Amino acid sequence: MFSRDTSKKDGIGEKAHTTFSRGSGSARGARMSSLGISQVLFLPQLVPVILLVCYGALIIWSASLTIPEASFPRQILGIVLGAIAAYAAWSYDYRTLANMSTALLVADVVLMLLPKVPGIGYSAMGMTGWIRIPIIGLRFQPSELAKLVTILLMASLGAQFNGRIETLLDYLKLCGILCIPFLLILTQPDLGTGLIVLVSGASIIICSGAPRSWVLITIGIVVLGATLVVVTSLMPGVPHVLKQYQLNRLIVFVDPSVDPTGDGYNLQQAKIAVGSGGFFGKGVGNATQSGSGFLPEAHTDFVFALMAEEFGFLGSTVLLALFGWLLYSTITLAQRVDSPFAKLILVGIVTMWSFQLLQNVGMCIGLMPITGIPLPFISFGSSSMISQLMCVGMCQSIWRHRPKAA
Repeated sequence: MFSRDTSKKDGIGEKAHTTFSRGSGSARGARMSSLGISQVLFLPQLVPVILLVCYGALIIWSASLTIPEASFPRQILGIVLGAIAAYAAWSYDYRTLANMSTALLVADVVLMLLPKVPGIGYSAMGMTGWIRIPIIGLRFQPSELAKLVTILLMASLGAQFNGRIETLLDYLKLCGILCIPFLLILTQPDLGTGLIVLVSGASIIICSGAPRSWVLITIGIVVLGATLVVVTSLMPGVPHVLKQYQLNRLIVFVDPSVDPTGDGYNLQQAKIAVGSGGFFGKGVGNATQSGSGFLPEAHTDFVFALMAEEFGFLGSTVLLALFGWLLYSTITLAQRVDSPFAKLILVGIVTMWSFQLLQNVGMCIGLMPITGIPLPFISFGSSSMISQLMCVGMCQSIWRHRPKAA
């Protein structure tokens, strides 16, 4: 455009014109580069994820100063492997999974049953939920990956109804399929992960167009069933569904003073850790409750209490703000895509992150029962980190492979 300028071009004018053209080309190149990145990466979600992972790495590093089990190199290895998994998910076209519900169901069942396979299954803390990978000897928790597989499974099934489930039979089929991974995970037993699977899958069914009356009736049946399970578990001579430690956690949640030195000990110590942090915290490596061994599992299940003790109310606010940014940006992404399958995947992932955040933070301050649910991107553990970053990669794949405007 500028090369066709009809003005008089003396030596100085032509030199100035050439300089201006080069400057414009450089600016356009920078803008095109920026536009190119935003076309394949949804930065509003990616930025808070990176900040959360860095924040989590700082917390685990500080924990490693006083807790031998909190291996910082292992956490870094989990982050690296998670980044590779996220890249693989981002590169893969998620749309090919839309018609693979049968394969996804099989994969879900296999992942849930892997810890039961002799020779590779591994038990810890009374739960058979891990496998030991041959040759390298690393442990992995397949149920963490099964969370994402269940979301993909339910999204592929729910997307077939185009926003409206019209027959009760279809609704019951969706609920029945969701019960398969939920019941399988309870055999490990892992009630915490089972609840994540159930809640995230249920949110997808609701957003697939299930009538409100059916949903309310289902919620009522679930509440009634859960009440019956708890009541029968308290009655002697009746088959108990809940394990004794699970029942004790519920009792302590209702009344923490029942057994403050036994089953209520973890809750009391978590509250002390959170409260003792004050506004600015005690500083890196100065968490006396966790560092001195008063708070068990401070780097995993009770990592929020550890963080609150070291970084205080200010650090807790920063953490919650980053999670709020992440959830809001993912919801925004769901609003910007047209594919029902993509929308339902994002609904399931947002619900999963929200439930884990609510449960992990809530149990540290006494608002939720104690369960072994990790805090996404923060808790120590490679299995959780890999699966959560893979979820991020799936979200980014949805953005990358969205239909482009002509």
